[in-house]
Amino acid sequence: MKKIITTIAFFTMIVVSAQGKFEQGMGKAFQLWGEGKNTEASAMFERIALAEPTSWLPNYYVALVNTTTAFQTKDKEQINLLLTKAQNALDVELIKTPNNAELIIMQAMIHTAWITFDPMINGQKLSGKVMELYGKAQAIAPENPRAVFGKAEFEIGAAQFWGTDTKPICAQIDKAIGLFATFKPETPFSPKWGLERALEAQKKCK
Repeated sequence: MKKIITTIAFFTMIVVSAQGKFEQGMGKAFQLWGEGKNTEASAMFERIALAEPTSWLPNYYVALVNTTTAFQTKDKEQINLLLTKAQNALDVELIKTPNNAELIIMQAMIHTAWITFDPMINGQKLSGKVMELYGKAQAIAPENPRAVFGKAEFEIGAAQFWGTDTKPICAQIDKAIGLFATFKPETPFSPKWGLERALEAQKKCK
């Protein structure tokens, strides 16, 4: 998950000089996140979301910041707080645009964080939902590399656990890497993370 933060912080350098309160606020929030100030970054994204209700991006990043933080947290109470905040922010945007592939991928990530925290309780309950969400995201945006890689990354963990063949899943990781090369974000702040994680997964496949 640190790779996500590093990648986003890097691309933020492109837009730090942009004019306008939205751009400046987003740039500052990414800067805070890149510095490891996750709580401050989340709060900044929340303020931007209130000020810019027509943009889904601030709440998306509230969800992403808190979910990636949860993956690195072991305290049960803290994980619950982080993922609840992530879910609440995401719900606001899913009501507006339920067929936004990036939001659907984000929902799959939140479910995955719950599974990672307690696989015995949450695995059976949420694993099917995660696969369904990635399938839906791919149907909406088949060229989205995060949809392809997210599904493959989730599947390969289960395959390794059960000792099943991972070659078809590794092929999907290769496909995702190819999609990252051609994917063009709609705006400077649109999601663009994932390539470094995919490359690491590809190395493990080989």
